Amino acid sequence: MQKIILLLLLCVSVNLFSQDYFLKKYEPFNEDIPSPEEFLGYGIGERHTRHDLIVAYFKKLAEVSPRVSFSEYGKTHEGRILSMLTISTPEHLKNLNVLKERHLAFTDPSKNVTNYNEVPVFINLAYNVHGNEPSSSEAALLTAYTFAASEAKEIMKYLNNAVIFIDPTINPDGRDRHTQWANSYQGSPLVADPQDAEHDEYWPGGRTNHYWFDLNRDWLLGINPESRGKLNWYHQWYPNVVTDFHEMGSQSSYFFEPMKANGSLNPIMPKENYEDLNNMFGTYFAKALDSIGSLYFTKEVFDGTYPGYGSSYPDLQGGLGLLFEQASSRGHKQTTAFGEITFPFTIRNQYTSSITTVRAAVENKAYLRKYQQDFFKSALSRASGSRIKGYSFGDNYDQNRVKAFIDKLLLHKIDVYQNGDESYFVPTRQPQYRMVQTVFETYTQYRDSVFYDASAWSLANFYNIGYQASGKEIQGEPLSSVEELVKVQPLVRSEYAYLIDWDDYNAPAVLNHLQSKGLVVSSSFRSFTSKTAAGNKSFNYGTLLIPVKLQKKDPGEVFKILSEAQSTYQVPMYAVNSGYNLSGVDLGSRFVRPLTQPKAAMLIGEGVRSYEAGEIWHLLDTRVHMPITKIPLRNFERTKLDKYNTLVMVSGSYSFDDKKIEKIKEWVEKGNTLITIGTASKWAIDKKLVTEALITKEKDSNAVAVRKPYADAGENLGKESVGGIIVRTELDLTHPLGFGYRKAILPVYKNNTVWLKPSKNEYSTVAKYTSQPLVDGFITDTNRDTYLKKSASLMVSPIGSGRVVMFADNPNFRGSWYGTNRLFLNALFLGNHINVPK
Repeated sequence: MQKIILLLLLCVSVNLFSQDYFLKKYEPFNEDIPSPEEFLGYGIGERHTRHDLIVAYFKKLAEVSPRVSFSEYGKTHEGRILSMLTISTPEHLKNLNVLKERHLAFTDPSKNVTNYNEVPVFINLAYNVHGNEPSSSEAALLTAYTFAASEAKEIMKYLNNAVIFIDPTINPDGRDRHTQWANSYQGSPLVADPQDAEHDEYWPGGRTNHYWFDLNRDWLLGINPESRGKLNWYHQWYPNVVTDFHEMGSQSSYFFEPMKANGSLNPIMPKENYEDLNNMFGTYFAKALDSIGSLYFTKEVFDGTYPGYGSSYPDLQGGLGLLFEQASSRGHKQTTAFGEITFPFTIRNQYTSSITTVRAAVENKAYLRKYQQDFFKSALSRASGSRIKGYSFGDNYDQNRVKAFIDKLLLHKIDVYQNGDESYFVPTRQPQYRMVQTVFETYTQYRDSVFYDASAWSLANFYNIGYQASGKEIQGEPLSSVEELVKVQPLVRSEYAYLIDWDDYNAPAVLNHLQSKGLVVSSSFRSFTSKTAAGNKSFNYGTLLIPVKLQKKDPGEVFKILSEAQSTYQVPMYAVNSGYNLSGVDLGSRFVRPLTQPKAAMLIGEGVRSYEAGEIWHLLDTRVHMPITKIPLRNFERTKLDKYNTLVMVSGSYSFDDKKIEKIKEWVEKGNTLITIGTASKWAIDKKLVTEALITKEKDSNAVAVRKPYADAGENLGKESVGGIIVRTELDLTHPLGFGYRKAILPVYKNNTVWLKPSKNEYSTVAKYTSQPLVDGFITDTNRDTYLKKSASLMVSPIGSGRVVMFADNPNFRGSWYGTNRLFLNALFLGNHINVPK
């Protein structure tokens, strides 16, 4: 043990920039192939490498090495290349399509191939999903060079038995944000002081992508182009092994699987995966890290319960996902309780694990192939043994939301059938049966109570899809694309007025489009039935009215603008020739009110939860195509709020003095709308901005604490948090925030302990949790009965002529809650028409 500790201290305390530190074991190297140091002009570990240089080096390897080919699988939001390097023997690369076909035969349950040892194992070494966890991308450069240029017998053995796919940077936008920071603040000599700016990025940091999304949560949700590109690639290749390299706090060591036990009571992934395979590979990693004197740990944390990680999604595809976590230098060198940790040291651990992954996969390739084959065959047998034969779903009012849901199913290669104009069916008996379970099944019982991430993820609830389990299969036409799924009747011209359904998910985008083109648009605060050019039709709360004669544009231009909007967003629109309706209010009613175009701003910066802010930015940018001003907190004192009629505050810590709080209050009192989400709603109550209250636990001053084991403190305290559950609310459909919904019961996502006490004002509580609120996920009995059942999810509190719209829960969670996005968009577009009776 003393020898190991001494070696560790040496590794982290001396200058390790000699590239022999990494590569000596795999000499000799082909001198015609440049090393990373020769190509970059500096040694790996001396600087953080920009993404464009990583891509350039990969292209160079493909140019000079017959073992290597380069491809792209997409681009990021900021236009950076998502690249894949394929490495094997020249013979394997020439026959890659044949090998691919033979490989994919093991994923086809209808085939009974047994040549497990004759096909190279397919390995995906994937790096740097969190941009400010940079050591792994540097390791990717070394790994690519090793397999492209090493002449060592060990490496040649691996190449003969494997096809290796290297994805060097899953999150290029975040990586470059962090790379710029680390290199900009790098000292000479290096500064190891943890308080130095190099080790402490400014908000939002490089962890996330352009819109501040955590891409390691996006494999299941598939919202961002980085994830969608990778998923499309993944389902072309179905690799046997996939790595997921990360970094963690500097005071730790190194983690590899096996993980903490899966929290599900009955995990849908095979037990063989999370026990046998992980333990098998774990022995390889332990031996390799022992050989270089690195300390590590396993099994303590990082449960793989949530299926949307880079290390858990492959487990649902017949592969083995492997998580690695390296203590981070957070720059180039940093002082820790164990001594100084250097960037080269962190890179070497990741590099060692990369090569070891290939070794373990090659030496167990027959096992991995048989496992993947059994995985997909067992999907059919498990489905056959279930009484549920499929799920039917549809929506008569919102085909664009259903379209988005089906698009997600097809992204995961789930078979979907259309058995009517607006009805669909997903059979359980299909190779992706476990993904069908992930999408539709809900769970409320677990064998653990503390989760690394969400304990609920049923996608059907994310999209507010009304679905039913069926005991028999329903026939229909298979869907392969959603391109022609939504077909609306073309708009005909009117000289009087047009009506637009507010029920459709894309209706807010249409409204923004029309307002940005200068049209006056009204909204109906009552339902009605009208005679349209397409026949008599009932219209719901929130229906948009565009009167032709009141516009500053001529009727032809109005029709053109509406037609363009319909073509872009595929939203039902109707021409009417009279304001006299068949039932309900008429079009000139006082309940049909002109809408003010939102001028929205959002506070961002240190203390603000960047995930939530990014979700709003992404929603408005990519789906509504509406700008929102992002105001850094450091500028708030000099910000002129009167330029805006809507201000958004997401969860976070707002250290505002009384003067700043009064500034917000005075602005709201003028008739404006403040939207608060999560802990920002708690902040509004705590600071007495509104006269609402929170539900808190009553303290008994005479109570005596019950002694508990110290070692259990983390688990006991951790389970009282709400890591991520789906709960039922009852929504007031007549409230402007409820416009566009047809059913009062609405699932929402809760991942906080913000418990809003229902308002004393009879008209302020818009959505309240039901008496049986839990749909999916883990919550303690105390949190459920003492808080959740008695709380409100959404309230509006008046301040002067304005109002505060308070969300207890995040309606835009991870960009995937299509079912509750409308609540937020209603607050944005209709907020100024909410006048709470006092």
